[in-house]
Amino acid sequence: MNELRDTTVEKSKAPRPAKGERRVQILQTLAHMLENPAGDKITTAGLAKSLGVSEAALYRHFASKAQMFEGLIEFIESSLFGLLNQIAASDAPAEQQLKKMVQVLLVFAHKNPGMARVMIGDALINEHERLQQRITQFIERVAATLKQTLRNVAIETDSQPVTDVGTCSEVLMSWIVGRWHAFVRSGFKRAPDDNLEAAWLVLGPAVLFVAH
Repeated sequence: MNELRDTTVEKSKAPRPAKGERRVQILQTLAHMLENPAGDKITTAGLAKSLGVSEAALYRHFASKAQMFEGLIEFIESSLFGLLNQIAASDAPAEQQLKKMVQVLLVFAHKNPGMARVMIGDALINEHERLQQRITQFIERVAATLKQTLRNVAIETDSQPVTDVGTCSEVLMSWIVGRWHAFVRSGFKRAPDDNLEAAWLVLGPAVLFVAH
């Protein structure tokens, strides 16, 4: 699932990687550097040093550091929406789909701590403002997916929402983002998917539906 994490950085004595491979290496190294619990600001000089290349070499593949972060965001989007769409297309009942989507969103952050910092915007502080806008759009897209799944639950179960579906999806999305934040604030010690079953016993009834 995670090409960036599974791609190892080649040592300086290895053959020079192809252009596409070098781009992946740059993004993989950036993601790895973001896993530092201290949350130090990432510089292109530090990134180049970690890769064993010059800063000029980085800019042969990315026009700016902002573009590198956009590459990470694109990876997050393609990975998560690919998984969410698979779940939505499955034959599982919508209620099960919803729970599985929540699990995927939490587990992805757990397995990709550097990406989690990007997903909450923490890694984007003092970076180009368009990156924060991109993450806001990402969160809105995830919330829209959850909202549609909640609508499907209502249709399948012939039930009424506790409140309007939009509010339910906002509550659910806020809880997910809160878990991401807690994970990052804890120095990646408090796994976002810990005790999910117990949490769902409380959260599920709050965002699901009651029968007629």
